[in-house]
Amino acid sequence: MSAPLRAGLVGLGMMGRNHARVLSQLPGVELVAATDPRGDQHQATRGVALAADLEQLLTHRLDYCVVAVPTAHHAAIGYKLAEAGVPALIEKPLAPDLTTARALAEAFDTAGLIGAVGHTERYNPALEAMRLRLADGALGDLYQITTRRQGPYPPRIRDVGVVLDLATHDLDITTWVTGMPLVSVAARTMARSGRIAEDLAVILGELSDGTLTNHIVNWLSPLKERITIVTGAHGCLAADTVHGDLTFYANGSAPTEWAAAEVFRGVSEGAITRYAIPKREPLLREHEAFRNAILGRDAPIVTLRQAVATIAAAEAVLNSAATGSSATPDLPRAPRPRFSAADHLLEVATPSSR
Repeated sequence: MSAPLRAGLVGLGMMGRNHARVLSQLPGVELVAATDPRGDQHQATRGVALAADLEQLLTHRLDYCVVAVPTAHHAAIGYKLAEAGVPALIEKPLAPDLTTARALAEAFDTAGLIGAVGHTERYNPALEAMRLRLADGALGDLYQITTRRQGPYPPRIRDVGVVLDLATHDLDITTWVTGMPLVSVAARTMARSGRIAEDLAVILGELSDGTLTNHIVNWLSPLKERITIVTGAHGCLAADTVHGDLTFYANGSAPTEWAAAEVFRGVSEGAITRYAIPKREPLLREHEAFRNAILGRDAPIVTLRQAVATIAAAEAVLNSAATGSSATPDLPRAPRPRFSAADHLLEVATPSSR
């Protein structure tokens, strides 16, 4: 029987604690050490070695590392892991801007390492089921994708606004479930809670086949909502990712006998089906996929290059909101720079946890 993979963890804040919980029960993996400048305040590691900093963490002969710190510090830690030859699963968003995201992806490419980003919604059972049904043509031609992601402000998020923190979920989901890139966006943002960064965004977009997208995202609502609705020629699919439910609303097939209503030529309400789908924790499935990728198996990880495309979309949203004009995500790959760890200030101390 082969020895378990040796995993490390950087950051023991809210997300870090969840990663520690999953890593401690993941078959084939042993969480051997973690680090956070504030220590393990919540006893998340349950006796696992607590390293003073990233340098000490790397002395534990890691097979891979999970990074769960504020977005602004992803690059500094990621460059150090790439230099040390350690694959990494990095929390989303990958970076606070497109230039940094591309450079971080290049660092892992240059080192020949597996890197993944924690876009956990891709492992939500409702969205996985939606993607499969769309691929099977359940809705026919697609018309529109609508998402609503709103709720109270999480105090742990202090370094980015709602677009990078929340809307990146929806921008990623939209292209993932359809398999089509986002070609244009028009957006408006506001800051209403006294923060410098935006806490509300309304985004209109278009996919490469002409499908329209719209996203409502905020940190201002007492109602927590995580909804994705895809409308097509045969009806619509609605995913509630808080509960992992997927419901199909079919167009009605009964003939219309009311002449006054028939002139509208619109669809009618048909059968409603809530699918019975297996429900497993998305974060656990994300870790299983990354473990399998490290072991050389085919696994559905979210690669750093895929995450770069999401940052490009988010940056286009912010540019549109700033200029009042539509924007096109900058998707072409940047020229490959020569990677030098020293260029990226790797000596920085391990940052506070997220």
